[in-house]
Amino acid sequence: MEQIVTEILQIVKNKMKEQGAYDRPSFHSYIEETIEELKSQGIITDDDNDELIEDKALSQWPEVEEWLSK
Repeated sequence: MEQIVTEILQIVKNKMKEQGAYDRPSFHSYIEETIEELKSQGIITDDDNDELIEDKALSQWPEVEEWLSK
């Protein structure tokens, strides 16, 4: 699961930089959007606990916020 969370965070960071969206609501939206994209690609399956994955990714906001401020 950690690998999936890491992948989600990398995708989300790229989206935030590309879109110029640096706030927590955008972060949350991009997390949800990315999880749905990975589900449609079969990377996240019904066997994965997508709520837990989302919670773990969302808990990384302080680190992402710090990364964005650099």
